[in-house]
Amino acid sequence: MQIISKYYPGLSREQIIRLEKLDSIYPGLNKIFKIFPRREMYSFCEEHILHSMSISKLVNFKPGSKILDVGTGGGFPGIPLAILFPSCSFTLVDSMQKRIQAVKSIIQTLDLKNATATRVKIEDDFEQYDFVISRAVAAFPALVNMVMKNISCNSKNSRPNGLIYLKSGSFDDEIIDFKKDIEVFEISRFFNERSFQSKKVIYMPVQNFLFRDPEGFC
Repeated sequence: MQIISKYYPGLSREQIIRLEKLDSIYPGLNKIFKIFPRREMYSFCEEHILHSMSISKLVNFKPGSKILDVGTGGGFPGIPLAILFPSCSFTLVDSMQKRIQAVKSIIQTLDLKNATATRVKIEDDFEQYDFVISRAVAAFPALVNMVMKNISCNSKNSRPNGLIYLKSGSFDDEIIDFKKDIEVFEISRFFNERSFQSKKVIYMPVQNFLFRDPEGFC
């Protein structure tokens, strides 16, 4: 947990306990559900927990914000952010039952009252949220088309509502048609560990979805 404390020195005791539990329960849970490659367990806190928390460097979610984690997999980035923002509501969705089973188990173990996990295809979810977050679950153009219906136009945070997407490596081909509509932030601006050198946070505000749906969803 030293790496978390390095960048988040103001965490409450309850948040620290939950993050420590999250770090400790995943290796055993992964043996059962096989969510992550075994090699990723050796740097789990950095690769998954801290990586997920990088979204908080872009938006400090205000209390009452509703966030949808699409294709949550093993609960990332949703669970670490739910710990970090206990006054916000997080809905974690995935289409695979075993992943949602694992995430529900983690939520219960951590007693996270502000997080829920549901098995659903995002195409079938028509609820609206302040932000949609995701970690490389699909190619960016496909993700934009899937989630534009889920983003509310009534913004209350420091940044307008929108899509926040975690991505590693180069993906210029994916964003060739979106360069005027997104902001790309290098995670190495926030965390100086070597593993973050090729990782990025991509933000697309809700108003830039409008040209994709001229009839408007606002």
